[in-house]
Amino acid sequence: MVRQLAVPVALFALLAGILLSFGVGPLKVAPADVLHAIGVQLGLAAPGDLSTRDISVVWNLRIPRALLGAMVGASLALAGASLQGLFGNPLADPGIVGVTQGASLGAVAAIVLGASALGYWTIPVAAFLGGALATTLIYLLARPGRGEGTATLLLVGIAIGAACSAAIGLLTYVADSAELQSLVFWQMGSLARVGWTDVAAAAPVFAVGVGALLTMATPLDMLALGERQARHIGLDVRSARLRLITFSALLVGSAVAFAGSIGFVGLVVPHVVRLIVGPGHRLLLPLSALLGALLVVLADTAARTLDPPSEIPLGLFTAAIGAPFFLWLVLRRKPRGAP
Repeated sequence: MVRQLAVPVALFALLAGILLSFGVGPLKVAPADVLHAIGVQLGLAAPGDLSTRDISVVWNLRIPRALLGAMVGASLALAGASLQGLFGNPLADPGIVGVTQGASLGAVAAIVLGASALGYWTIPVAAFLGGALATTLIYLLARPGRGEGTATLLLVGIAIGAACSAAIGLLTYVADSAELQSLVFWQMGSLARVGWTDVAAAAPVFAVGVGALLTMATPLDMLALGERQARHIGLDVRSARLRLITFSALLVGSAVAFAGSIGFVGLVVPHVVRLIVGPGHRLLLPLSALLGALLVVLADTAARTLDPPSEIPLGLFTAAIGAPFFLWLVLRRKPRGAP
């Protein structure tokens, strides 16, 4: 029963969280006024007593922010669940193993070096390439069957993440004052500058990445048996690996490009989902996407509500949740041979 109702309940909770975020903030808007403002913008209702300010806050600030936050959370959680299946390791969060740092390095390098060859898409493409390169390096150096599993993955991820952080630090050192303001955004994560243009740009990438990874449930279940066994039962392991790396990096790169570095979503959410519905990827992947979206939407709502008119960086909230959870995961793992 829990497995059957998990996705509908998560979808309902996400919609409720998004509607809540439309009305909550330094300027509170009643739920009825939120729906009224949306109706006015869609030409379905007259403004009546609703002020132009309330309509603008709901339509131009909070709706695009909530929609992009949902896409970012879903992207990070889905990529985390996919990478954990690919690596065969439950600690393979994009932020812990260096994928997020690789994507951040690509975005920061594009800003500091003044790259603009692809116009608006320059930074998203740079973030994707950085994330893809980091993911490929991690897989080549720490793939299942090489080294000691978890320890190797974490050490390789820490090394690649540290190298990317060092490069980001060097670029920050040589950046001018105008570029420094943008770099803080990438390092702490925020949805404060999001608008409809960003939503329109991110939506196609999100649709492609999520659509592709949701079709990988069966290959991921087969990879969970081990690469050799997966080949024996007919899986093209090389092709499956390439698709998982490409679309995971695409989602992480897109999330970093539009919201900066937001860690631990890809670690916490898939583990919570496994506790609810088990390890099968047919439910794990869509449920991770829905709960990841809900987590980021609620965290962003809290970030802009707790200390008005200032905003607390979104990455601080996810780190505050994720760091204790990560420690719990590490400490609960029993050493080999333990009873």
